This record gives sequence, structure tokens and C-alpha cells, in this order.
Amino acid sequence: MARARLIDIQLPDFGVPETRPEIPPAVYQARLGRLRERAGAAGFDRLLVYADREHSANLAWLTGFDPRFEESLLVVDPVSTSAPAILVGNECKGLAAQAPLRMRVILFQDFSLPGQPRDSSRTLAEILSGEGVSDGSRVGLIGWKTYSRPELSDVPSYVVDEARALAGASGSVRNATALLIDNSDGLRTANEIEELAALEFASCQTSSGVRNLIWNLRPGLAEAEAVRLLRWNGTPLSCHLMLSAGPRATLGMLSPGDRKMERGDRFTVAFGIWGALTCRAGFLVEGPEDLPAGIRDYVDRLVGPYFEAVAEWYEALHVGQTGGTLHEIVRRHIGDPFFGVFLNPGHMIGLDEWVNSPVAAGSTAELRSGSAWQVDIIPGTGTDYFTTNIEDGLALADASLRQAFAAAYPEAWGRIQARRSFMERQLGISLHPDVMPFSNIPAYLPPFLLSPGRALTMAG
Repeated sequence: MARARLIDIQLPDFGVPETRPEIPPAVYQARLGRLRERAGAAGFDRLLVYADREHSANLAWLTGFDPRFEESLLVVDPVSTSAPAILVGNECKGLAAQAPLRMRVILFQDFSLPGQPRDSSRTLAEILSGEGVSDGSRVGLIGWKTYSRPELSDVPSYVVDEARALAGASGSVRNATALLIDNSDGLRTANEIEELAALEFASCQTSSGVRNLIWNLRPGLAEAEAVRLLRWNGTPLSCHLMLSAGPRATLGMLSPGDRKMERGDRFTVAFGIWGALTCRAGFLVEGPEDLPAGIRDYVDRLVGPYFEAVAEWYEALHVGQTGGTLHEIVRRHIGDPFFGVFLNPGHMIGLDEWVNSPVAAGSTAELRSGSAWQVDIIPGTGTDYFTTNIEDGLALADASLRQAFAAAYPEAWGRIQARRSFMERQLGISLHPDVMPFSNIPAYLPPFLLSPGRALTMAG
């Protein structure tokens, strides 16, 4: 079996699109139509789609609107063809009215910030009753997560309690989030070509930022200075920006501080915006001779086996592959407790960094055409070896979807083909035709960050 090795590699400039592809209003209208069909088939009389600033992806995907400062609630009638109702606070009333999906905007001032006026809106019970939630109603709640028990929901209790009171003993209120994010057939787990183009744009932004950062790291640079090298342009973040060096880097998820980086430091960075996240980790050194004596086999002990797992994971990707197969690949390569891999090795991505993951032991869930993916296999050794990490975006598309994408977005298609060629020729990773890599540093892993031109490969 081929083994990973460290060599000098010329990473091409794959290019970055100048503007973000727009999602047309017709796409949002079609999404609402599909959700209504699913809700009716599942036996729901009404859906309540909740969002807040931290958890807005489901609502934003459905309507193009995400609440700023406040919360919001969309009421969907499965059998209606008219505009759904969106409940918003004081500050989002005008914003919601300009959403790509036409909605009836209803002021519900309890969604407003503390201390703001609350004298101009009806009660939640009055609004929901007016929208058809009544005795005997079967109400589906779409929040953020699914749970093993359908009566559980992360929608705030005052909303759930009001819905239950209105539905009464003859009705029901249960979690319906799976309609959007189910591993096998959730509506958000198969993207249109317009959404795929937007995801590719986002991945270009994060991966090019991380590339610029890595190529310009140096001892003496403060974390707060280094983060500017990511060139964040104001696109909404999908998670807090993570960058840390030295002892703090062990915790992984911390934001940058004022400490100046030193030669020999551990280092990690994760940059995520709506639709993408890119992460790398390693040591701020030029080579193994700069590491402590006990871990100078860092590449052989940790990085090499890790890269071999990632390479086989990539090569196994195709429409119809099972999540269990991907899990087994990673377990076979780096399942030893030393590597400390305890999260799902790979997951679906969207506006939120983690939509859901079918990658688990024994999973028979099949990967869908149109699904967007995050390579996210994180060893947490808890030892002096620290970690290594590749987190990049990609999508899966069958022949017909690839043909439609290439015709509609030829420049993005050209970047995808160039990345595929680089991965095969330079990194020795042969991809199935279904795989569309979105990252501008696709599977590129330099373990010694002061030598960014030396990276792992499987090529002979």
C-alpha cells in the first residue's frame, strides 16, 4: 500500500471569483413548495420554523432572511399557496419585508431586544391562532437539531408551550427539523446548482485566506495581527473565528489574542463563513529538527497516517456511498486511541458549518447527489504531538448535475477541474467523477508551517 511522504509541492493559484453567486427568488419559492409537500406528507397542519442570530441557517436557506439582533418564527401552512407569515421584532420588520421569499411580516415585539417597546403587537397565542394553530392541530417545530424523542425541541419553551396549549390534548407538537436536515433525505442535504456555486465561492474565500495566512506566518507576529492575513471581507461567519498559537492552541477553538507567536509554537486556525470552513494545524517550525527531541517523528507518527486516512476517504467518495464505509476507512487508519478521533469523520455543510452527518459506525445512509461536504477529521492526541488537520469543502454531483453546473458556472467548473487535476497528479489522490473539490488548498497539508511549500503526498 502506498504511504504518505513529505515533498516539495507547487500549490497552484486556482483563482477566486469576484462576486458571490446569487440565489434567485424562484429557488426560495421552490424550496418552500417542497417543504410544504413534505410537511403535508408527514401529517403536519402547520410548521413553525424558528431562528435566532446563532441558529438561522434553516430559516435563511428557506427564505433568504436571517434575523439580526432578534429571533423570528415562520409559520407555514402545508396546503396553502399564499405567502407564509414571518414573526419578527422591532428591528427586523423592514429587513424581513425585503427577503427574496415573499412573506407576510407580523410584528411580535417579544422578539425585540430587552427594554424596547412592546406595546404594538398581539400576543403569541393570538398570532398563532390567527395563523391556524388551533385545537387538534398537528404542529411541526423546526429549530436547529433533531432528537431521539420527537417531543423534544430546541425552540424556546414559551413558543412550544403556546403551541401545545393551542393544539390541546387532541393535537400534537413535535420536532420536524428532520424535514430539512435528515441524513438520508432532508431538503437541505441536496443542493441546487445555484447553492453549489455559492458554496464554491465561500470555500474560495476561506481557503484562499488560510493559504495567505500560512504563507505569511512568522515568529514575532501577534495572533491578532495574523488573523488579518485571512482577508475576511465581511461575509457572515458560520462560526467564531479561531486562531491560536503556543499553549492555547491545544484547546483548538479559541479566538486570537495579543500574544506574539514564537518559533516552535503549536498553531491552529479555522476560518468559517456561510457555506464554508477551512482549517489547518501544525507547528511553527521549518522542519523536524526544530521540534522537541521526543516528537521529531511527528510526520511518521501522526501526520502521515492521518493523510493516508484522508486520501482514502476522498477516494471513496461518490454518490451512493454509505456513511459507514467512510467511518470504517478512518477507523482502520487512525482508530488507535493515540489519534483521539472522537467526532464524526466528515459531515455535511451549508449556511451553517455543520448541517448533519451520516458518517458513523454502521451507517447505511447513502451520500446524495447535490450534497455539500466538509472534510473534518480531527485528531486530538492530548500529547506533545498536538494535532494535524485538513478541513476543506467539496460537493458530490451525478453526471446530470455536473453537466448543469458546468453549463451555468463555467469559471467555477474550471477551478474544480484544476483542483481535481492537482489532487491526482501532485497529491496522488484519485477522485471519483462525482467529487467536486471547492477548496483552493484541496487536501494540501504542510505540517511545518514555516516551510509551507513542503506538504504530504501519496504520489509515487
